[in-house]
Amino acid sequence: MAKQFSELGLSNPIVQALTEVKIVEPTEIQQKVIPQLLDTTTDIVGLAKTGTGKTAAFGLPLLQLIQIEKTAIQAVVLVPTRELGHQIHSNLEQFSKNIEGISIAATCGGIPIKPQIERLKTPTHIVVATPGRLIDLIQRKAIDLKQTQFLVLDEADEMVSILKESLDEIVAELPKKHRTLLFSATLPGTIKQLIQNYLSKNVVEISANMETIGNQGIDHQYIVVDPIEKLNVLMHFLNSRDGERGIIFCKTKAAVNKLAKNLAINKFSSGAIHGSLSQGIRDRIMGQFREGHINVLIATDLAARGIDVADVSFVVNYHLPDVYEAYVHRSGRTARAGAKGLSLTVLQAEEVAEIADFEKELGIQFSEFKKPTEASIEENNTLLWAKKIFKTKPNHDLDAVLKTKVKTIFHHLTKEELIEKLLANHLQQINTVVEQAVKKQKR
Repeated sequence: MAKQFSELGLSNPIVQALTEVKIVEPTEIQQKVIPQLLDTTTDIVGLAKTGTGKTAAFGLPLLQLIQIEKTAIQAVVLVPTRELGHQIHSNLEQFSKNIEGISIAATCGGIPIKPQIERLKTPTHIVVATPGRLIDLIQRKAIDLKQTQFLVLDEADEMVSILKESLDEIVAELPKKHRTLLFSATLPGTIKQLIQNYLSKNVVEISANMETIGNQGIDHQYIVVDPIEKLNVLMHFLNSRDGERGIIFCKTKAAVNKLAKNLAINKFSSGAIHGSLSQGIRDRIMGQFREGHINVLIATDLAARGIDVADVSFVVNYHLPDVYEAYVHRSGRTARAGAKGLSLTVLQAEEVAEIADFEKELGIQFSEFKKPTEASIEENNTLLWAKKIFKTKPNHDLDAVLKTKVKTIFHHLTKEELIEKLLANHLQQINTVVEQAVKKQKR
C-alpha cells in the first residue's frame, strides 16, 4: 500500500490542506525528499521529470520547518520564470492555508519593483524569486537574507546560465550554514558543475521517475510534413481535437507571433505568450487558458514554464526542440495528475533521424502519426473558410444603397443555391492560387 502524507512526518495542518485540494497520495519524489528534508541537515539534489510534484516535495517540508515566531526570511526559492514563480507562490499559499501567521512573498521580474520592496518591509518567511529580480533587491539593500536557512534552486537546468553569473552574489548574502536544495528534470554537465561549486560534499542525490518521461500517460508521436503544408496539417489536427485544450511550442518569439496570427485569421480559439510580452498580457492570456476561454496556447519554451493547467490533452512541438531537456518540459505539460495525453512532434523529412536519439536519451518510444490526405486537408480548409464566414461580424457601416443592390443580385437564390455558389467560387479561387504557385515553381 502506498504511503500517505501523514506517514512522511508532515503536520496535521499541512495534511489537512492537501486533503482539501484532493492531494492524497504522495508521488515518488515526494516520498523520498520530504523525510530527507525534515529529518536531516544535508544539501539535496532532487531529480524528477516535470509533472511529478517537485514543488510539493520541497515546499511541504519547508513550510513545516519555518519558525513562525521569527519574522526574518528563512527560505528563498529561485525559479527561471515569472510564471513558474507565481505558480509556486500560489501552491505554497494553498499548502499553508492552515498554518497561522506564515508569510510568503513572490518577487519576480517583469512587474514593478516598488510594491515588492514595500511588501518586503513586512514580516516575510519565504520568498519566491527570479534571480535577476533578487539581485536587484540585494543591490538596493531592499532584502535581508542574513538569517535565510534554505536556498532552493527549482528547475535549475532552465536557469543554469543565469545562476552561473548571479549565484555568487546571492550566496554571499546568506549565512555560511545554510542548506541548498537543487531540483531539476535533467542533469547536464553544467548542473553537475553547479552542484560541485555550491552544494556540500555530503549532498544527497535523490532520483525518482527517471526511467520515463515523467508520466507514463503520455503518447509520443511524430508526423512528417513538407514545409509548405505544415500550417494546413496543424490546422487539420486542431480541428480534429476541437474543444480540447492544448499547447503548441515554437522555438522563437517570431514563430509564436506568426503562428498565432495564422490561427487567429482562421478563427481558432487561441492565445500566445513569450518573453517580450508584458506581464499583464501574459497573465491575462494564461488566465483565459486556465479558465477555458481559449483552447490553444502558443508558447516559447521559457514562457511556458510554470504552466500547470489541468486537462491539457495534447502538446504539439511545432518545431523540434534543440535539447532533450526542452522536450521533457514540453511534453510534461500534458498527462498531468494521472491523466492521458498526446505529445505530437511535427518534423520535416531530414529531421526524422533525430527521433531515435530522443528515444535513446529519454527512454521513450515514438510512433508515427498518420498524415491526413490532400483531400482531407482541402475539406478541412473549406470548413475553416465556412467557419470564418460564420464568425465574421456584420459591417453595419456599409452603404445601405450598396447593400440593397447586392441583395437584389442574390434575391432569386435559395439558401442552398447560395451556399453551392459560394463553395464553387471558394474552390475556384483555391485552384487558381495552386495553379499560380505551380507555374511560379516551374520558372
